[in-house]
Amino acid sequence: MKSIDSVTLEVAGTTAAARFYSTAFGLDSSLVRLRASEAPTSGFRGFTLSLVVSQPGNVDALIAEALAAGATVLKPASKSLWGYGGVVQAPDGTIWKIATSAKKDAAPAGRDFDELVLLLGVEDMKASKQFYVEQGLTVGKSFGGKYVEFVAGPGSVKLALYKRRALAKDAGVPADGSGSHRIVLSSAMSPFTDPDGFVWEATVPLTATA
Repeated sequence: MKSIDSVTLEVAGTTAAARFYSTAFGLDSSLVRLRASEAPTSGFRGFTLSLVVSQPGNVDALIAEALAAGATVLKPASKSLWGYGGVVQAPDGTIWKIATSAKKDAAPAGRDFDELVLLLGVEDMKASKQFYVEQGLTVGKSFGGKYVEFVAGPGSVKLALYKRRALAKDAGVPADGSGSHRIVLSSAMSPFTDPDGFVWEATVPLTATA
């Protein structure tokens, strides 16, 4: 099964970013890696990352830790038809959504998460879906021209596609943006760049990106 092994966020300061992600979300470099970059970027970068958790208490706990570590709120945590969640922006500019489909807590709150999902904002859903199928990814869910989710292997990052403007609205930011996406995706597949300019690289050992 082909999927994303890890995502690399390009940030201005790797030390500060590593401290934030470890403190806020308990993330290490197995799924989210960091690379120093000053590539010009402005506005919405065309993607969001989501932590899918088991209950509302975990949403609140993760958001509280993120804010204490320096994140800012884009959308306060709230209930919706699909569950409970909120959106924050990390100090490096990356947008994170923390959400659950559960309505009530079933255990003491913690910072555990069940899935890390990368949502890419695309202009042409049909073309992008077909492109990724041709790269060997398997569609798990598909809702017409609105949303596509690919199957992810154990311990990998789940990939989903969303219309760019809809994704920006979901994140609580304007859809306009230009310059670098400031994210690189790693997998066992051959390197390529997708129709919306997202770059994929071959997975390399962690020691090579330290």
